[in-house]
Amino acid sequence: MKLYYHPLSGHAHRARLFLSLLGIEHELVLVDLARKEHKEPNFLNLNPFGQVPVLDDGGTIICDSNAILVYLAKKTGRTDWLPEDAEGAAAIQRWLSVAAGQIAYGPAQARLINVFQAPYRPEEVIPRSHAILTLIEAALEDRDWIAAGQPTVADVALYSYVARAPEGDVDLQHYSNIRTWLDRIEALPGFVDFQKTPVGLAA
Repeated sequence: MKLYYHPLSGHAHRARLFLSLLGIEHELVLVDLARKEHKEPNFLNLNPFGQVPVLDDGGTIICDSNAILVYLAKKTGRTDWLPEDAEGAAAIQRWLSVAAGQIAYGPAQARLINVFQAPYRPEEVIPRSHAILTLIEAALEDRDWIAAGQPTVADVALYSYVARAPEGDVDLQHYSNIRTWLDRIEALPGFVDFQKTPVGLAA
């Protein structure tokens, strides 16, 4: 398998993290976002949306980080990571939607301001970040993992941008359940770190 990625992309990291957690051998192919390689014809042939990550599994091309998580879990038959029963699958989908929605428009955008000088408004994205983190903190009040009794793709989908929220000036100090949950993920066999950037509260 090949994973087209960039080390500062949280979306790419969640795909790389899951490949490593599953112990799947893969080749990392760097896409230079600063040089806009993700907008060049060769890459657009893989993903017309011009975004990383992209997974190439022997010619089967999977785009979108959450789709990659689902694909890998299904291909390897890992129902512990992606339950097949109706209730379990729905619980996972709920948090995948959060990862694609409130996380993307909250902690991810807040971080983009400082890491890539993205033109978002801190006074909008930082409160959005705390709104979703408050909900995640509450969801973790009586459980170790976000969607089931064991780690699932939902945890992987949420991890990267939550872990690096301080880079976007989003303080995790008051979210003790989240910080403990991050530690649990980082203790999993096969964990690979998301490259840190010394900006925001992480400077």
